[in-house]
Amino acid sequence: MGAHYSWRVLKALQHPGRLIPVLFAVLLTIGTVLLCLPISRMNPEEPANVLAAAFTAVSAACITGLSVVDTATYWTPFGQGVILALIQVGGFGIMTLATLVAILITGRLGLAQSLMAKSESHAVTLGDLRGIILTVGATMVAIEILIAGLLTARFYAAYDTSLWTALWHGTFHAVSAFNNAGFSLFSDNLMSFAGDPWVLGPICFAIIAGGVGFPVFYELRHRWRTPRTWSVHARVTILGYFGLLIAGSVFFGVSEWSNPGTLGSMSLWDRVMNSIVGGIMPRTAGFNSIDYGQATEETWAFDATMMFIGGGSAGTSGGIKVGTFVILAFVLWAEIRGEPDVVIGQRCVPYAVQREAITVALMAVGVVALGTLGLLTVTDHSLAKVLFEAASAFGTTGLSTGITGTLPGIGQIILMALMYIGRIGTISVASALALNTRHRHYRLPEERPIIG
Repeated sequence: MGAHYSWRVLKALQHPGRLIPVLFAVLLTIGTVLLCLPISRMNPEEPANVLAAAFTAVSAACITGLSVVDTATYWTPFGQGVILALIQVGGFGIMTLATLVAILITGRLGLAQSLMAKSESHAVTLGDLRGIILTVGATMVAIEILIAGLLTARFYAAYDTSLWTALWHGTFHAVSAFNNAGFSLFSDNLMSFAGDPWVLGPICFAIIAGGVGFPVFYELRHRWRTPRTWSVHARVTILGYFGLLIAGSVFFGVSEWSNPGTLGSMSLWDRVMNSIVGGIMPRTAGFNSIDYGQATEETWAFDATMMFIGGGSAGTSGGIKVGTFVILAFVLWAEIRGEPDVVIGQRCVPYAVQREAITVALMAVGVVALGTLGLLTVTDHSLAKVLFEAASAFGTTGLSTGITGTLPGIGQIILMALMYIGRIGTISVASALALNTRHRHYRLPEERPIIG
């Protein structure tokens, strides 16, 4: 009986939706162990803070950026290197990374590997997979090298640092930015650079490049001259991502323009620049050039919504994804107009995709609501701050009003769970738990209940 059950479990784990969460859990365990080593801490004589190590490992691998300790002063260069590796692997995707290595070494790609990588990379078809995976690797390396070079030059030329320190800071922040992680080697994150476009600019570019999504990159590489031939996925991603980015920048600027704790004390140019940064960062980037603890509650509420939505599918951002949000908006519009089909760009959106979008959104609402309720139960912080923190964790953003380090152990564990679920996806979690999937081979009679 035991052997039969073990065989069923192993067979169930062959499904990508169940195997990927398990592999991420293994990665988090390895990261926690490495961060618990004395060589990872600035003060190796102190006993290892297992919870801090685990929280940091989860935040890095889930490319979030929330932290209960100061990354710049608590971790040694070795510990920071572990964090950097977790960010890179988490952003690239375990199965995507394994598939790319298999392609480069053997030049072949098996069906099982294709199915697993397709689940991780959200490739449209298996025929697109090889090109998408290679594009993922080439795009990531090229952009990270470019941004690292620009940041290294700026840190070295303008901030009186050694070449090695400038190179390390440039590389770390380039990887963290492209992967939308938000980890910084500066204790105040990017607040010291609020007036420096040569630091904020490259970081924002890397955030957008990583957050749009690899399939969009792959498609624009071949069709950027003919927008009319873009797929529905590319259209909804570009429309949603940049539309919300503009809306977020405008709202942030209006809300914080006269706030002396954020933009109010800056020059006109710096206000405009940091308003744009304020619209980009909640797209699950996690860097902050202003103190979010001093922001208005209107900004907290709006940014919580932006973090919940997130960025593009198969990119390094989190949230329910802009594609999901835009599809739901079109579903709502079609229902209001009484149209039988949801049409985007002269294409009908399949009913199965609509159901998936609704499932992802509703499960995400439930997860964030439960996380917020749990945090309210164990802390005395206001609802606005707690909701902001929960949305940031689920959206794998990393922005914080400053309460992360003050949360009790159980509160930090709740945030870890939100980051884990937000990274691997609500549907992946559900499929991982449902080891036995049953398909009904018949339809029951229909009956229309009253709605509304």
